Amino acid sequence: MTPKGFLFSTAEAAIKYPGRKDLALIYSNNEAVIAAAFTTNKVKAAPVKLDIKKAASGKGQAIIVNSGNANACTGKQGLKDASLTADMVASELRINPELVYVCSTGVIGTPMPMERIRTRIPELIDNLGISSMKDVARAIMTTDTFPKIVHKKVKVGSRTGCVAGICKGAGMICPNMATMLCFILTDIAVEHKTLGRILVEAVRQSFNRITVDGDMSTNDTVIVMANGTTGNRPITGKSEAYQQFRKSVHDITYELSKMIVKDGEGASKLIAIEVKGARNEKDAGTAAFAVANSNLVKTAVYGNDPNWGRILAALGYSGATVKEENIDVFFGKLKVVNRGVTTGSDEEAAGIMKEKELKITINLNLGKASFNVLTCDLTEEYVKENATYKT
Repeated sequence: MTPKGFLFSTAEAAIKYPGRKDLALIYSNNEAVIAAAFTTNKVKAAPVKLDIKKAASGKGQAIIVNSGNANACTGKQGLKDASLTADMVASELRINPELVYVCSTGVIGTPMPMERIRTRIPELIDNLGISSMKDVARAIMTTDTFPKIVHKKVKVGSRTGCVAGICKGAGMICPNMATMLCFILTDIAVEHKTLGRILVEAVRQSFNRITVDGDMSTNDTVIVMANGTTGNRPITGKSEAYQQFRKSVHDITYELSKMIVKDGEGASKLIAIEVKGARNEKDAGTAAFAVANSNLVKTAVYGNDPNWGRILAALGYSGATVKEENIDVFFGKLKVVNRGVTTGSDEEAAGIMKEKELKITINLNLGKASFNVLTCDLTEEYVKENATYKT
């Protein structure tokens, strides 16, 4: 299922590895409403700097994406290369360069092989419509093991529209935002401020609540493009279809974020952490991320070791308000800690930890606030993957 009015193309530019598609183009037949969110890392890749300025207009029509090279920490030349890429695509499509967004992912600090990209842009334009959205999802992969794509139907009055999202991400996953590129496309017309508000909410509830390794990238970008091909009156916060459209975007970002964690570099298990009974949401989030980012917790889960002491230790140094004698911890539905001490159920807990998905629930018993985070275990494969990433 693909939103109407969008065309896709992929090409092989041998940016890092030969023999695979590593360049992709997303094109809307008409100018679309755009909303975007970007990394909060103070070291930002050249394409991110470029796109932040363009996104202020709320308009867009094309996105060109490459994998294999992040075009980050590449100085003034990197900015020139990103701008030139947008200009070349715009010239071939005969549209305003301000409507072309550039996204990159891959190795940091390496100059872009512009000659290889330059020669492939005409091919991308000529082949628009031949590739699918899933082909684009494959082309933007780096250490991902599978393409990530989700789509939803949305009823707007008597019409039915579509919202679809793709993303890449497996390593350097830490919130604000999670390390990834994500593109959400819809043929439903949406008012710009409404689209932006929905995206901010969705990112906060999904991509900002996952972590694989605690590292934040320089290239994180989420772009949503609404071209209005369905022909509906633009959705606003007062529209009848608002809640359904909002839910579809939230569902898509959540499902994509879950895929990212499942595909964490070297990961063998998905870990869902819920902290409840906190004084406030800030404390709940602080505590949840301390546990989720603890390498000792993550390696214990990998080894099926019910070492709940590592969880309590992480809670204690998190900075959140906790009282040791109040804390309850559950692995699945099994209580392993009651008011800060063992329940003597470690053997049973070890069996639960062998499952591919583990739910850890922590009740601080201090209030009513809660927070959920998704993470994964830490394995030998993560070390191998990242020890040779640049070479």
